[in-house]
Amino acid sequence: MENTITAAWNTARILIVGDVMLDRYWFGEVNRISPEAPVPVVRVEKREERLGGAANVARNTASLGARTALLGVTGDDEPARVVDAMLGEMGIASHLNRDASISTIVKLRVIGRQQQLVRIDFEEAPTDTVLRDKLTQFNSLVANYDVIIFSDYAKGSLVNVAEMIAAARKQGKRILVDPKGDDFARYAGASILTPNKSELVRIVGQWKGEEDLTARAQNLRASLNLEALLLTRSEEGMSLYREGDVQHFPTMAREVFDVSGAGDTVIATLAVMLGAGASLVDAVTMANRAGGIVVGKLGTATVTREELLGA
Repeated sequence: MENTITAAWNTARILIVGDVMLDRYWFGEVNRISPEAPVPVVRVEKREERLGGAANVARNTASLGARTALLGVTGDDEPARVVDAMLGEMGIASHLNRDASISTIVKLRVIGRQQQLVRIDFEEAPTDTVLRDKLTQFNSLVANYDVIIFSDYAKGSLVNVAEMIAAARKQGKRILVDPKGDDFARYAGASILTPNKSELVRIVGQWKGEEDLTARAQNLRASLNLEALLLTRSEEGMSLYREGDVQHFPTMAREVFDVSGAGDTVIATLAVMLGAGASLVDAVTMANRAGGIVVGKLGTATVTREELLGA
């Protein structure tokens, strides 16, 4: 089965919609403390740029060979041009709406001695006009893709997500959502939600054990009319809640180095597997494997076919 499905990854057509970001990393040596304040002085020796947020999800699906498109909002600035160029290099179809009144979201991480010392964020919410254009564009694109991923980082570009889900559902698309915030009602009607523990606690409250968690998760799944709820649980692996059924997948991480972007890799792998015709359980199994690999890497990273099939 696995060889048949992985051979079909190239045929999966994935549209990612959400908060597009650029991750910048400055690496350097730390040999002294600043005389101006009790902080380390980092002498920057290397700089890296990576696609972040929804763009990192697209990077992950593309790295597995899927036909990938990205719809989002950026500023009309230098980081936006960097993002566009990187998408082009990976063969990702770019549908970025440029909003000249805002800055592209940038997360700058300063790394010294293999440790993140500080993160500096640049971000502004998109304007209503650009968001309306994005909704129109989504409606014209959705028919061309099998699986739709909504990558919500609560930065403002998914205020129309309920309308988008309704449009995708009407066309019979598989809809995956990486959710954020205090209200999941706007994701009602999606196929699968993939919250982590802290995101789920904000919605259903703290559970007292597995039985209590299952009851709360199943109530949420039913109330939102979801096919499934996939809870990512760090060192506890994942739990998949479907109607009348719960399955647990133990963690496959050998070493946890950096969890940033792990959720992006999980939902991307899930989407590619489903787009290639895999069953939900097989898709979750592979996504769990991918998450276990990516947390052993520094920063927002991807997994390759070779890593996944050799894991």
